[in-house]
Parts: sequence; C-alpha cells; structure tokens
Amino acid sequence: MAKVVFITGATSGFGRAAARRFAADGWSLVLTGRRLERLQALQEELAARVPVHVAALDVRDAQAVLRVIEELPEDFRRVRALINNAGLALAPEAAQKVALEDWHTMIDTNVKGLVNVTHALLPTLIETGAGASIVNLGSVAGQWPYPGSHVYGASKAFVKQFSYNLRCDLLGTGVRVTDIAPGMAETEFTLVRTKGDQAASDRLYRGTTPLTAEDIAEQIFYVASLPDHININRLEVMPTRQAWMPFAVDRD
Repeated sequence: MAKVVFITGATSGFGRAAARRFAADGWSLVLTGRRLERLQALQEELAARVPVHVAALDVRDAQAVLRVIEELPEDFRRVRALINNAGLALAPEAAQKVALEDWHTMIDTNVKGLVNVTHALLPTLIETGAGASIVNLGSVAGQWPYPGSHVYGASKAFVKQFSYNLRCDLLGTGVRVTDIAPGMAETEFTLVRTKGDQAASDRLYRGTTPLTAEDIAEQIFYVASLPDHININRLEVMPTRQAWMPFAVDRD
C-alpha cells in the first residue's frame, strides 16, 4: 500500500518542495492550500509519477479542515505523515507599530490552523500507528528573539512546545512528532511578510547563501522516513553563513 502524506501550505515554499520530494520517493500526496490554481498546477506536474489529491483549504477554518479530511478518496485516507507547513509572518516592524489584525492573522494561521489540522488527523495517524509522523514547521524565531518578530516568534514558540507536548500524549501510539525550525531560507516568506516588497526580499538575501525550500524539504522527508523506532524531537537548521548576534544594549 502506498504511503500517504498530507501537506498543508503546498502552494509554495517548503510545502511545494516537500510535495516534490515525497513524490520522488513514490508517496501518494494530499496537497492543500488556499490557491487552488497553484495546487492544480502541482497536481498536473506530479500526477504522472504518483497519485495526487488536491483540496483548496484555509487551515484557519476548522469546519473546512474536517470536511476536506472526511471527503478524502479511499486511496488517500490512510495518512502516514502530516506536514503542518501552512503559516506566515507579517509586519516586521516594531510591535508598537503593528496593526492588531496582523497579529490575529498570524495567531489564527500559525497556531489555530496547526491545531485544527492536527486535531482532525490525530485519529487517522494513531490508527496508522508505528512510523506515522507529524512534522510541524517551526522557526529559529521560536527559540531566538529578534526585533520585529513579536507574535510571529511567539507563534513558533507555540509550535515547539505543542510538538513536545504531543510527544508526551502520543507515547505508546507509535506516532512521531518533530518540530523543524529553519533559519534564513529564500522563499516567498519575506514577500508575504512585507506585503509584496520585492526590494526588501532582495536585500535580505543579497550577498549571502540562505537555505532553499529544497533544503528544508529534504529534512522533512528525512525525519518522516526514519525507521519506526526513531523520533527527531526538534531539528533546527540554519545556513552556515547565519549565526547569532550579541545582546542589544540601550545606551545614553
């Protein structure tokens, strides 16, 4: 029986790269995201290689999540890996300058969306048993603060702690849980965060060597493909050319 992976946020970045990586190994794909035309294009690209089911989905809508899972075709129901990739950062300005709506959007997507999909698929993953995997996309921002991270970093700290606590509750079920925490990676992330400012995105990555979406997809695939008895709890991945800075100090 083919292995089935369920990927949220499959329309770009890590999610799209993960779909291609799992397809290369013969997994059947359930691909979800808000932009149906992108999902359909990815389905057309990969369907000659593996079975692909796509569904437009906003993970913030708990009822829509349940509906998508309930309506999965029979061949896609036995999900072995859930890749909780849907998420975003907004408003890189200081907290006191940010619109409350942007904070709510990040919480609703990065926290509530993650919870919605995980809760809906837990019974399936537990039924699958040994070797089933939940891979949550966190961030180094969930561990290391920086200016302008405010609610984004807090939401990724939630991802980390939620992953750890899931491990406790799922002990004995065979279901594995991993928080993958990327550092600087060149995707649409900064374009979304700056609401389409291509110049800002270019400045961030200029003159260095960031991670790629494919780099992170390889790590996602790795942790979901390990022998059943191995669980990577948290995997923090940074470019070699990225490290930490000293503490900031306010001086007179």
